[in-house]
Amino acid sequence: MIDFIKEARALFPYTQSMRRDFHIHPELGFHEVRTGGIVAKELEALGLEVTKGVGKTGVVGLLEGSKPGATILLRFDMDALPIIEETGAEYASQNQGVMHACGHDGHTAMGLTVARILQNHRDELNGTIKFCFQPSEEGFNGEEMGGNEMMIRDGVLDGPKVDQTLSMHLWNEQPVGWIGVGKGPVMAGAELFTIKIIGKGGHGAAPHLTIDPIIAAGQVVTALQTITSRNVAPLQSAVVSVTTVHSGTAFNVIPQDAELTGTIRTFDLDVRKKVLERFEQIIRGIGEAMGCQVEITVKRVTPAVINNDAVSERVQETAHQLLSDSTIDTAPYMTMGAEDMAFMQEKVPGCYFFIGSNNKERHLDYGHHHPKFDFDEEALVRGTALMAAAAMDVLKSK
Repeated sequence: MIDFIKEARALFPYTQSMRRDFHIHPELGFHEVRTGGIVAKELEALGLEVTKGVGKTGVVGLLEGSKPGATILLRFDMDALPIIEETGAEYASQNQGVMHACGHDGHTAMGLTVARILQNHRDELNGTIKFCFQPSEEGFNGEEMGGNEMMIRDGVLDGPKVDQTLSMHLWNEQPVGWIGVGKGPVMAGAELFTIKIIGKGGHGAAPHLTIDPIIAAGQVVTALQTITSRNVAPLQSAVVSVTTVHSGTAFNVIPQDAELTGTIRTFDLDVRKKVLERFEQIIRGIGEAMGCQVEITVKRVTPAVINNDAVSERVQETAHQLLSDSTIDTAPYMTMGAEDMAFMQEKVPGCYFFIGSNNKERHLDYGHHHPKFDFDEEALVRGTALMAAAAMDVLKSK
């Protein structure tokens, strides 16, 4: 077996420098112009066939092995978040109000390093590898769809047709040395909802002459919590979270309307259907009882990420062989966080795995999307090595 750990460690200065450069210059979804430009330039320097502008700002690099075989797509997300950084790191963001607070800077840097490693082993490579550097994983950012869907729309799974996918995420919920490769559901499907409750405004001193949308909104917030506690079986998973409440402009005015937004998370399609049914029944029922009109909008953000058993088994085997000093967790590992890689894995068998990245001794254990989020860069070596090795092994087993 190729010593991918040794090769990833030898290239670590490159990986680290790229990661820190991306961290200093973060870009929001569909604005990854600088990031995508660097990615394209690095891939072109390796002699890969590069296509820019896939999914607006996405980049695809094609590496053809010397032996015939299948095509595997490796996905790496590039976008940052609208967060003011508070890490105090020497490589902190210089783009005020934008921060790599989820690890995508590391993902992009690892993707470029994997490309370097696999290009060096082109003669041993069966089939073709598509390096997919995706924009806007974090959200729609004003568009009708996110980066993964846009890349699919632009044909990233075609020409040559993709047979399998691999993707990964640095994971600050677990320490460096932990690897999570599970089968079946790993990340939840997500919906974004908006509820508008329309009443009748008036003077706060004369509530009897109004229809108070705030009272109705309060009852909706409370009643929605019964969906997960009373309508979903205890051994199944669902989340219904109201995350914003907007109503009113003055202390002595009962407003005309109230607006609530939030998210629904599920893994199972039947559970999703039940949750959405009860969601609408509860809101419309309270609206009618309180004399209010209601408007409900539910937008599907992503389906659940479901790992293919066969591809996941191969990645598990590779991880055990390659990372004998690591904790390889092959039990079902599920998080209610959502990930738009789900769209590709709906169409193509794939495996989405996690690379432990926190280090509590160095205070690198803040959660994803926190202003102080940072990770132990040792995780970059393990993630790079596993992705490179898994790509070759999955292609060999096809």
